[in-house]
Amino acid sequence: MNKCFKPTRTVLIAVGSFNPPTNMHLRIFELAKDFLQKNDHEVLGGIISPVHDQYGKKGLVTAEHRCSMLKLAVETSNWVNISEWETQQEGWTRTAESLKFYKKALNDINSEFDWAKKIQAKMLDKEFPLNINLKLLCGADLIESFAVPGLWKDEDIEDIVSNYGLVVISRSGSNPQQFIYESDLLTRLQRNISIVPEWITNEISSTKIRRALSRGESVRYLTSDSVIDYIQTNRLYIQ
Repeated sequence: MNKCFKPTRTVLIAVGSFNPPTNMHLRIFELAKDFLQKNDHEVLGGIISPVHDQYGKKGLVTAEHRCSMLKLAVETSNWVNISEWETQQEGWTRTAESLKFYKKALNDINSEFDWAKKIQAKMLDKEFPLNINLKLLCGADLIESFAVPGLWKDEDIEDIVSNYGLVVISRSGSNPQQFIYESDLLTRLQRNISIVPEWITNEISSTKIRRALSRGESVRYLTSDSVIDYIQTNRLYIQ
């Protein structure tokens, strides 16, 4: 191997509701990190960016609650960070615009954001410009949502995949490879899409956790105990 070879410095970002955060939301970061670091990437950190309240999804609790739960959920992680930037904007931000902001902030040596400073501190040898790459981390359901009429702009999909890249965690029953094959746009950009198989399958979802909570059922071991305590203290997801 060339001694001068340097892996691509990469940060993973996940966007979404996180309503509430689950163990799976953090597990996919670990899966993606393992995959990328075996494929010439140095993963400097991860970012979780919860969506603005105006996203308007049914049953969405306030950003204040979701951010508080996320901070509890990542307490045991030494590399995944929470950013409240999206929740602090005037309204909902398109994913393409969010990625543009995050990449700029990550590569700003004078960044004002703590999460950016923590990630930059992981760089043992800082070269200027920093040249930190950003990849959107998601499940197969997100890439399949590209086909939902009116949900995504074609120019946003092209921007996200070509300028950042996707790391897709493939769950049982999903077939992102086939979805890519059936899309002319994604086929053209498939070199920027990494498919990570999830061999230890886990079907935990926020929807299922909310349903169990509304029925008074236990959700222990589906999310962290600290998140469960927060939910119970604030009486969230109770119908």
